[in-house]
Amino acid sequence: MRRIRLVVAYDGTNYHGWQLQPNAVTIEEVLNRALTELLKEEIAVIGASRTDAGVHARGNVAVFDTENRMAADKICLAVNQRLPEDIRVIRSEEVAPDWHPRKQRCVKTYEYKILNRKIEMPDKRLYTYFCYYDLNLENMRRAAAFLVGEHDFKSFCSAKTQVTDTVRTVYDLTVERDDEDVITLRITGSGFLYNMVRIIAGTLLWAGTGLIEPERVQRILEAKDRREAGPTAPAKGLTLIRMHYPDEV
Repeated sequence: MRRIRLVVAYDGTNYHGWQLQPNAVTIEEVLNRALTELLKEEIAVIGASRTDAGVHARGNVAVFDTENRMAADKICLAVNQRLPEDIRVIRSEEVAPDWHPRKQRCVKTYEYKILNRKIEMPDKRLYTYFCYYDLNLENMRRAAAFLVGEHDFKSFCSAKTQVTDTVRTVYDLTVERDDEDVITLRITGSGFLYNMVRIIAGTLLWAGTGLIEPERVQRILEAKDRREAGPTAPAKGLTLIRMHYPDEV
């Protein structure tokens, strides 16, 4: 038995997230079906990040076990011929039989994109959140600075979560605007709570529109109360960019 690791990219628009669900099409379901067809055995992938409905990815990670002897680095090329155009396996490689994508030390990077102009652009509608208010980038950056470091992010976690430990470390959080009026929030951390990045985006939008002063973010953290933070920004603006395993040489 061999274990194969995949790096998977997808446009999440037409899917109900990563994880298998009854009566809904998911990324995991489509991958399982394509790999099963390719390798002529029942395949069940294990994903590193169970992204929500509508969330995109450029670098999610998954593993599966197989008896098939196809060269590991060729699997990505072969399975892509069986996948729809909005899902692609970027890389495939063999790993240790006990390597598990959710049990390794991992550094994750997400981006949240906001289209900030008076009129929407149709080609951006699936991958950005549209905001027609003028956003103050400097205020958003000042607010973001309070979130860098190790904190209890309970205020930035969906109330539905089952997690008891809400302490996480954010290594970096930047706010940049390009020449197409797209503001990108790029956040890197040791791990993220349920809806944490989207709640951070919603809170930074509050700061950008002037609904709160940037310094309010410090008090939101200290409150450890989801009701104190901003709204959960829509899923379509969020992309999982990369998952890095620093213990690997």
